[in-house]
Amino acid sequence: MAPDTSSIFSLGPAEKLQLVEDLWDDLASNPSAVPVHDWQIALLNDRRARLEQMPETAISWEEMQDRLRALNRGH
Repeated sequence: MAPDTSSIFSLGPAEKLQLVEDLWDDLASNPSAVPVHDWQIALLNDRRARLEQMPETAISWEEMQDRLRALNRGH
């Protein structure tokens, strides 16, 4: 039986964000319980193989954050 979610939609934005964070933390506490689809595994394997073939294409996490911030400023 599905839980009654009608009260969730009456929450304010901050409460909804907190609920999402709580749900995410709960899922993250047991990652092996989260299903991973075959297409996701194939995609990750493909990306890993391309990175191993062309390691010079990799960028740091900091550079990725900078790029995302620049994109956000452009909108």
